[in-house]
Amino acid sequence: MNFELTEDQQAIRAAVTQSCAAYPESYWLERDRTGEFPNDFYASMAKAGWLGIAIPEAYGGSGLGVTEASIMMQAVAETGACMSGCATFHINIFGLMPIVVFGTEEQKQRFLPPMVQGKLKSCFGVTEPNTGLNTTQLKTRAVRKGDRYVVHGQKVWISTAQVADKILLLARTTPIEECKSHSQGLSLFYTDMDRSKIDVRLIDKMGRKAIDSNELFIDGLEIPVEDRIGEEGQGFKYILHGMNPERVLLGAEAIGIGRAALKKAADYANERVVFDRPIGKNQAIQHPLAANWMELEAANLMMLKAAWLYDSKRECGAEANAAKYLGAEAGYHACERAILTHGGFGYAKEFHVERYLREVMIARIAPVSREMILSYIAERVLGLPKSY
Repeated sequence: MNFELTEDQQAIRAAVTQSCAAYPESYWLERDRTGEFPNDFYASMAKAGWLGIAIPEAYGGSGLGVTEASIMMQAVAETGACMSGCATFHINIFGLMPIVVFGTEEQKQRFLPPMVQGKLKSCFGVTEPNTGLNTTQLKTRAVRKGDRYVVHGQKVWISTAQVADKILLLARTTPIEECKSHSQGLSLFYTDMDRSKIDVRLIDKMGRKAIDSNELFIDGLEIPVEDRIGEEGQGFKYILHGMNPERVLLGAEAIGIGRAALKKAADYANERVVFDRPIGKNQAIQHPLAANWMELEAANLMMLKAAWLYDSKRECGAEANAAKYLGAEAGYHACERAILTHGGFGYAKEFHVERYLREVMIARIAPVSREMILSYIAERVLGLPKSY
């Protein structure tokens, strides 16, 4: 077993780090303060070719795997950009995979190159206020009228909707009572964000302020039939294709934040002198940081295994969920410890670690909760009865 990154993967990591060098932590601290979307960062990452890392070369991408995408996103997070940096183009990696896999050739040619080039921004419209993770119960309705669908409904926690040009939207096209199973009757669309029909309302939140989160109120949005991805009624199956990569990416990003926090803590422990000695000389400081390092490294191995399984077209549901869970926990613990190592200064924004903690919390909550992952592992791996 070889646990080392290949030369190409190491080159990706180094090049991504170089791409992010023009955006130091002061940049992200300012974006955290103002909430301004990092358009210049997005444009520079597009110019460097990172937005299309997992998109086939035929459509302007690099045609690489989830492993390389995870290495890229982890490197972005590790520079101190954290979730704010990663989320500027997170959807590019996993969200548009249904188009790559299930879209027509015309759709791929129409939709993918502009996204790879950074000419368009997209958002992912699935979650609803009253359904949460129970996606098959979503209420947003798309009714076909001739060559168009007319959509009414509501979505919540939709990232980048303030700046998005396109939306990947899941809506029910057949009433649930007319379907043989709840997972049928949902259709997937990739279409224009018509703001005359979509009311976008900002959610003021704990962290990652530069990447907006929103409620969407959709009233009469018209979607051309040619913007439907795949067959009508099969949309739930299509979005499942992107869920495992998303979990792997979240795990990688959380590990990257944790590594950034751990470095801050270790550097501070070496420099901070109290009672005529650096605080890093005390085992009460050393041991928790050493434990953080071990936890992050173990989570990283699971993340890489899950990515490798996915790229090898093998079953990876358990590993992808585990990677997300372990990465989020390890990242959170490292960020918490970094604040405690800094003491009172850890509470000050200028030292950045409090921002790390606020941003890494996302990975513990979304896109699936820790408890749902534990239930998944209990049922699918351990063979225990379903609990909900």
